[in-house]
Amino acid sequence: MSDEDISAIRTALSSHGAFEKRDGVFACTTTPFDATVGARPADGQRAGVFEVTVKLPTLDAAVDGEQVADAVEDGWYDTLSLRLEDTFDVAQASSNEHVTVERENGTVRVELEFTAANAGQGVDDAKALIEFVEGTYLQGIVPGYDYGDPVAQLLSAARRRGDQATEGDDGSERGGTPL
Repeated sequence: MSDEDISAIRTALSSHGAFEKRDGVFACTTTPFDATVGARPADGQRAGVFEVTVKLPTLDAAVDGEQVADAVEDGWYDTLSLRLEDTFDVAQASSNEHVTVERENGTVRVELEFTAANAGQGVDDAKALIEFVEGTYLQGIVPGYDYGDPVAQLLSAARRRGDQATEGDDGSERGGTPL
């Protein structure tokens, strides 16, 4: 199979709006983390094999001004790894789903691989997987530390969205009648 075999994937990534071509892969522009999508031909009637990579800071690397205890860092990483095993629950990927989570030198590298039946669905799945990894990472952030960017920015944005969701049209807090 040749590069022409994945031209539909390249076209779908180029036109998606959340990806831009960089150094032979497509970078996701909607996350502050380093998230890329590559593709290679698949056997049979499939559009191709999608290769999604997301690089995240470890907990200790994300914290500003202090070191996270090894036990906290290890527990955080183990929990993140377990949660990411469910990543493909948000995708419609058709086969060969594979998740790898590795930690080295202050970076957690998440590699996701799947085969998609068509280019458009594969690109949508790649975007959903990146969002799931980002959201899962943020859910696991341990309170009580001061975080640097981009984690601090993401947490602040999440708080703002949460505050907006709990306010009524008149600025008062939403609430119903207690049950």
